[in-house]
Amino acid sequence: MSRTTLQITALACVLATGVAVAQQSTISTLRPTPPTEDETPPPMRPAIDTDIREVRNYPEQPPVIPHDIEGYELSANFNKCLSCHERAATGQSQAPMVSVTHYIDRHQQVLAQVSPRRYFCTQCHVSQTEDAPLVANTFIDIDTLIGMSQESE
Repeated sequence: MSRTTLQITALACVLATGVAVAQQSTISTLRPTPPTEDETPPPMRPAIDTDIREVRNYPEQPPVIPHDIEGYELSANFNKCLSCHERAATGQSQAPMVSVTHYIDRHQQVLAQVSPRRYFCTQCHVSQTEDAPLVANTFIDIDTLIGMSQESE
C-alpha cells in the first residue's frame, strides 16, 4: 500500500468513527430520569453481615462475601482478605480457604502464594445488600431448571 492510500484509509476510519459517535444521541442508563445538579443520592445500604454462605446459582460461580468489607484494604501492597482466607491463616481464623485455583498462574504453574491475577478479590467476589434488583431478572438456576423438566415428563 502506498502512503497516500494509508492516509486516505486512516481519514475514512476517523470520519466513520465521528459519524457513529454523532449518531448516538442518548446514553443507555439504569436511571429512570437523568441526574440533576441538586439530586441527593440515596444512602448506601448496609452489607449483609451474617457469615452464612449463600447458595451458588451455577457451577463455577464465585461465592459472594457473607460479611461487611467496609474499610478493607485491597491494594498492590496489602490484601486484608488474605489475612483470614489465605491457606496459612485459615486454622486461626476458621474462615474458608481461597480456592486452590487462586494459587495457579496463567501458565498453569502452582504457586506458594496467591497468584497476582487472583489477588484483587472484589473483581469476582461481592458483598450483598438487601436492595431490590435494578433490572428484571429471569435467571433460573440449574436445579430449578432440572426440576421443571422432570415435572413436565
